[in-house]
Amino acid sequence: MILTVAVALIKIAIAQNLSFPSRGTLIITGGSITKEGIKSFVDNAGGAGADLIFIPSASSGIRLDSGFTWEPADTSTEKIRAFEDHLASYFGVKKITVLHTTRKEVANSEQFAKRIATANGVWLGSGNAGRYADIFLGTKTWKELNKLLARGGVIGGNSAGSIIQCSYIIRGRPDKPVLMAAGHEQGFGFLKNVVINPHLLSAKRETELVNVLDRHPELTGFGIDDEITFVIKKGIIETKGDGLVYVYDNQLRDGKWWYTFAVGKKFSLKDKKVVE
Repeated sequence: MILTVAVALIKIAIAQNLSFPSRGTLIITGGSITKEGIKSFVDNAGGAGADLIFIPSASSGIRLDSGFTWEPADTSTEKIRAFEDHLASYFGVKKITVLHTTRKEVANSEQFAKRIATANGVWLGSGNAGRYADIFLGTKTWKELNKLLARGGVIGGNSAGSIIQCSYIIRGRPDKPVLMAAGHEQGFGFLKNVVINPHLLSAKRETELVNVLDRHPELTGFGIDDEITFVIKKGIIETKGDGLVYVYDNQLRDGKWWYTFAVGKKFSLKDKKVVE
């Protein structure tokens, strides 16, 4: 009995250390689809000719910097093709395919999910992370996203598309804007024991993750400014862009429950510290 318990504890410790994909690349931005995020996404996917997908299903409306707008409710072929053309121009690539549904049964179908099986990269757009979870979590599409990483592909995201990549998500109820919503806290889990909070200073969210980690001290939290980009490979976060990154580990330092690290520095998820 004692041996069984010891083995179980060892397995738990190992699982917590393996809190990131062993292969592939994750791109996480603090709000915008940043220029650093785009470059890292395209480069890691194989360049401008890569097979790329954009999933907008968390949003009720998307507006690109070019001024082009698209509402996911408009599923006409003409509008989707126009959106794909603008996305391709925005990302500087030959083509991006829009893959969209709001129905879990569709996300769990072979026909829908198989499109990711040949992709080099998938970008998860903005909106509400809870919608992503409600539609995709546990489905064949979600499994294909994990397979994409396992074969060395890249998954990027902004705003809700950043939040959902973690095992724990904030503001997960599409119908109620509460920080922690029981029954709506499970994300895609590409990063385990991690929580991301984008739009850090622009939305005045500096203290939000203090509450989350008080309830969930097993987590490591990151508050990210809008123009910050994380490029994550083998558990190392490389930061790019302009702005601040706050790290939350439920420890009090100089009167604050977070600390910052500068853009250009790297953070080890395994060691939970800045490494250079």
